[in-house]
Amino acid sequence: MGKRILVITGSPRKGGNSDHLADAFTKGAQAAGHTVDRFEAAHHEISGCKACDTCWSKGVPCSYSDAFNTDFAPLLEQADMLVFCMPLYFYGWPAQIKAPLDKMYAYAGEKSLRRPHLTESAFIICGEEKTEGPYSGAVESYRQVSGYCGWKDRGILVATGVWSKGDIHGTGFLAKAEALGQSI
Repeated sequence: MGKRILVITGSPRKGGNSDHLADAFTKGAQAAGHTVDRFEAAHHEISGCKACDTCWSKGVPCSYSDAFNTDFAPLLEQADMLVFCMPLYFYGWPAQIKAPLDKMYAYAGEKSLRRPHLTESAFIICGEEKTEGPYSGAVESYRQVSGYCGWKDRGILVATGVWSKGDIHGTGFLAKAEALGQSI
């Protein structure tokens, strides 16, 4: 039986290298019989967590009304697996992907009215840096998040040396992303 996979992308650049990686992962996962939803975080208005601790007080995860409640949370609550796909931004995660991640705090507390049934995750990141060292902080953040949440890590793909739109083509990274999707 196939899984329900949610791919969350973090680049504001449509058609960029991380978009192509997300497409390739999706192609592989669908070929393996899974259902894949995609949430392009950079193209939704989601504010950061305000640490107000009023989660669920209005019957939805976040008491501040934005696309987290209307667009992201419904997908999250259906997902078995979460895949983060993003460019490297100043040696870390883009703010666009960090905002919905931080608001997932609403599901961790005792006040949570619903809990996602996520059990697995994967991490795909790309950028201009030519070696994997500069990505280590972002990768370690992913490991800490997945460990804290109790998700089984299904793979990490670091696509190095890609900056301009289309640089990802001909590198072999798209085939690796597709293979990662097929391995789920």
